[in-house]
Amino acid sequence: MRFLNHITLGQYVPTDSPLHCLDPRCKILGTLFVMTVLFLTRAPVSFLAWGLLLLALTLLSRLSPGMVLRGARPVLILIVFTAFIHLFFTKGTPLWSWGVLSITKEGMTAALRMSSRLFFLVLFAGLLTLTTSPMELADGLERLFSPLVPLGFPAHEMAMMMTISLRFIPTLLDETDRIFKAQLARGADLDRGGLIRRLRAFVPVLIPLFVIVFQRAEELAVAMEARCYRGAGRTRMHPLRWSRGDTAALFMFTFVLGGVLGMDRWLLS
Repeated sequence: MRFLNHITLGQYVPTDSPLHCLDPRCKILGTLFVMTVLFLTRAPVSFLAWGLLLLALTLLSRLSPGMVLRGARPVLILIVFTAFIHLFFTKGTPLWSWGVLSITKEGMTAALRMSSRLFFLVLFAGLLTLTTSPMELADGLERLFSPLVPLGFPAHEMAMMMTISLRFIPTLLDETDRIFKAQLARGADLDRGGLIRRLRAFVPVLIPLFVIVFQRAEELAVAMEARCYRGAGRTRMHPLRWSRGDTAALFMFTFVLGGVLGMDRWLLS
């Protein structure tokens, strides 16, 4: 279960970096812009620019590059599987074939493109949670959803559910690791055998984990009711304030993303 130590999504590392000091709405909008432009990127060389952008943001956040990169380790299997599907099952100009499997020029391009998109998507999302506390994330999401409130959209409830989900990821991972170690101490064989055997052996871990999940959910609901939590309309100790620095940062970030997209279109022309 060492891979549990490499999951950074939902974790927050407090520092006094320029990225941490930005308004959470600015960081959320910037992440959404990244996801949009990332899926519009098509030239494989353009992903080098995405790597440089991620490195620059990591240095601005004063976080260890290794900590940010560790966030992609849990999804490496998914990235490799995505690359495998596109590499061997994309039709085009054949470069190598063996039976039903064949590698095409278009398949290599598609494999590199899709795996790179998924890789950077996870890293940029992880960087958002590493530099934004759960409370700031909830407040930022609620303020961004607020224009939809007159239409009946539950902005506060939606923001709270998303934030609680992110907040409990590290907690559930710790519980999983504790249950795993407890089962090993009782003589359970969870690290040997093939994939099917490991999945079957993992059942003694999943059952108590589901029980703990429901217990945590009930305890959280009781605690919120005991504190007379009523959702929308609550006051905040630190209300969000959009500053000129946030406007400048979002404008500069949009300009950089526009440059990356323009370079991508120039490479494809």
